[in-house]
Amino acid sequence: MADHLAVLNMPVDALKRSHTVTSFEPFTLLSALAGATERIGLIATGSTTFDAPYHIARRFASLDHISGGRAGWNIVTTSNPDAALNFGLEEHMEHGERYARAREFYDVVTGLWDSFADDAFIRDAESGIYFDPDKLHVLNHKGKYFSVRGPLNIARPVQGWPVIVQAGASDAGRQLAAETAEVVFAAGSSLANARRFYADVKGRMEKVGRNPDHLKILPGALVVVGDSIEEAREKRARLDSLVHYANAIASLSIALGHDASGFDPDGPLPEVPDTNASKSGRERVIELAKRENLTVRQLAQRLGGYGGHAFVGTPATIADQMEEWLVTRGSDGFNVMFPFLPAGLEDFVDRVVPELQRRGLFRREYEAAGERILSKARRIKSEQRQLRLPVEACHDVTRKSSRERLDRRA
Repeated sequence: MADHLAVLNMPVDALKRSHTVTSFEPFTLLSALAGATERIGLIATGSTTFDAPYHIARRFASLDHISGGRAGWNIVTTSNPDAALNFGLEEHMEHGERYARAREFYDVVTGLWDSFADDAFIRDAESGIYFDPDKLHVLNHKGKYFSVRGPLNIARPVQGWPVIVQAGASDAGRQLAAETAEVVFAAGSSLANARRFYADVKGRMEKVGRNPDHLKILPGALVVVGDSIEEAREKRARLDSLVHYANAIASLSIALGHDASGFDPDGPLPEVPDTNASKSGRERVIELAKRENLTVRQLAQRLGGYGGHAFVGTPATIADQMEEWLVTRGSDGFNVMFPFLPAGLEDFVDRVVPELQRRGLFRREYEAAGERILSKARRIKSEQRQLRLPVEACHDVTRKSSRERLDRRA
């Protein structure tokens, strides 16, 4: 679940047509969904730029306990510059520094999740002992961006650590993903680009000593299903035509981090100066305009609807394309998006999923929650990411980084 820490920075003429002006705070909504569901993962966005590690650690640990081990943290550095104005700042933090802060933020949060050993809580009614103090770890983190004593005042999450998700595609974002993430929400514009991204991130994992199989890369994919390819394309064209130009050009401006309202609508995209906005998003837009030779109007119209990769066709042709991406290492799966609800979702579930199942590409049943959690615990242990310090070292430990922690235990 995405989270917006400010109203999107677009002109009012576009904003008045945007549903993004109002949205629930994700933890409130996901906590409610946890009680109404049994199997789905509950992933919330948590900003490392405008929040505090202790808050984030506590919220996700709580959600993991409430949901029985289904929580996930989507680490974001927040690209909207207007968010800074809502948190006592006059201008947005520079892109590189946001990622440096995010890396330390992650170290603090995961360190806080390790405040208690899994078996720390005895709850012995006869002796009156609630927990074993020898299995408590006080973090005492002191770094460039944060000073956090700890411990976290909640038991270790059910999963050990909630699932870590990351979506940045810049060089700094890829490195953060390689060092920390279990899932990457990617933005593959083409299969060739997706393969390069896949190889790069998995290669970086090997360099930092992680098993590449412990991270799943899921590019965003809009799915438009039709009885024929022509019908599906007509459906997509119809949807794109409904985007108002004011909203389209505002979406282009946000993606570029630069006001595009003065560009010639029927001319090519001009040179755009570098900004402090999302670098990977800006590069994708510029590459799309060049690759498809789009005018500013056509590019804006695309972004106003959906500017990422799309599978448009019949259930069989969509399954063909998805299979090619999976087999040729373009992705490990997909972050599927739907053109409209509920019919767009139903088209995928009722028509595409059975075709994927027939090919052995999609599960036919869920694994038991206990097996899933145990499987994740084994993955964490295999990378030596759980904190298992000897009793005498459980107090007053300074943790400077994940890597130093691993070195200590080695």
